Amino acid sequence: MNKYDVAVIGSGPGGYVAAIRCAQLGLKTAIIEKYNTLGGTCLNVGCIPSKALLDSSHHYYDATKHFKAHGIEVKGLDVNFEQMIARKNEVVSQTSGGINFLMDKNNIDMYQGVGSFADATHINIVKADATIEKIEAIKTIIATGSKPASLPFIEIDKKRIITSTEALSLTEIPKHLIVIGGGVIGLELGSVYSRLGSQVSVIEYMPTITPGMDAMLSKELQKSLKKQGIKFYTSHKVTSVKNHGNEVVVTADNKKGVSTEFKGDYTLISVGRKPYTEGLGLENVGIKVTDKGQIETNEHLQTNVSNIYAIGDVVKGAMLAHKAEEEGTMVAELIAGQKPHINYNLIPGVVYTWPEVAAVGKTEEQLKEVGVNYNSGTFAMRALGRARASMDLDGQIKVLADAETDEILGVHMIGARAADMIAEAVIAMEFRASSEDIARSSHAHPTFTEAFKEACLAVSNRAIHS
Repeated sequence: MNKYDVAVIGSGPGGYVAAIRCAQLGLKTAIIEKYNTLGGTCLNVGCIPSKALLDSSHHYYDATKHFKAHGIEVKGLDVNFEQMIARKNEVVSQTSGGINFLMDKNNIDMYQGVGSFADATHINIVKADATIEKIEAIKTIIATGSKPASLPFIEIDKKRIITSTEALSLTEIPKHLIVIGGGVIGLELGSVYSRLGSQVSVIEYMPTITPGMDAMLSKELQKSLKKQGIKFYTSHKVTSVKNHGNEVVVTADNKKGVSTEFKGDYTLISVGRKPYTEGLGLENVGIKVTDKGQIETNEHLQTNVSNIYAIGDVVKGAMLAHKAEEEGTMVAELIAGQKPHINYNLIPGVVYTWPEVAAVGKTEEQLKEVGVNYNSGTFAMRALGRARASMDLDGQIKVLADAETDEILGVHMIGARAADMIAEAVIAMEFRASSEDIARSSHAHPTFTEAFKEACLAVSNRAIHS
């Protein structure tokens, strides 16, 4: 029986990062993955393939809508959807292969199969041929991630009623894609197919899309996506989803209780994700799980079984790849005797639509709820020279700063390259910068990041360009 200092179950961003950090710290490490490829949901059927399709569809949308204004005449433009999917698959393959390389480079032993606890220090690995291999680990990190959630009355057939996994590998562009759920996943995949010519209808139970984000972002994003042709039905409660062969019929009630029927050729169920713990054998070691299916942990991500930790989507908090990575690093360093920490308030959230949406820290609604006095500064992207040059005029940045100390408490941005720009806000807040600190920092001209400086200037009513 092979013996390890640490075994990691799951090879997504949390798991593989935890394994690498453990190995870097001199711990003999094993990683267990049930699928044929490493990388988990994010690399195989999540973050990476969705961004590949978002980029491809964005190029096509620009060619059809914007190239003419740039003086570029395109004749006979068409979508080779099969090639688009093939390119996405190649991106996934290269990225996953990179994880294999990192495992070899760091001398991490890889096991393919379903890992389950025999007891607190022994793990059974059930392989594809049904044979079982047992390993021993002093510490174990559970990083098994999440899977798409659904509604109890919906039968997902993976043909016409689909999840994000199937939406990434369709063989045709839908004529009418009905998206149930106006969160990140639904809006990103809805954007892909809208750009390629699909009619897209988004049905959201809450009064706004992207629930939980600052109200300004939700409002601005919905306005931008509506201009692109996506239709929104907020405050609608879905009551029925039925597959009638080549047509899916969705029934939903509006806030007045009036029923509406939607008909499309595909329906994407994107009502969130749920922790995945099936087959782990948690009951064999008595690991506690919440009523939401999350593994209970303390502030050190330690379960009630002291030598077993859990990270990522399988524990509480935002289901984000970069949050899982931070937790993987933290647990590895804790096991090695170091004293790391994570500031969960400073983990950014991003929506990769166009315009992109990104945020970090507190929303205006949250600050009001707890009675924090704050000043707000906003700046419209269309006032930037760079935005006009690239025809990316939609969006704005809002900065929230403490009324007394001027410390930045939240940054909320929608616009071109917001996904990249949010990093400046994260760094600023990590070092407890004030809006004045950013306002007095030189930002290259012309760039999109000038909007962040201007929004910080606007906190004290002295923005230059608005």
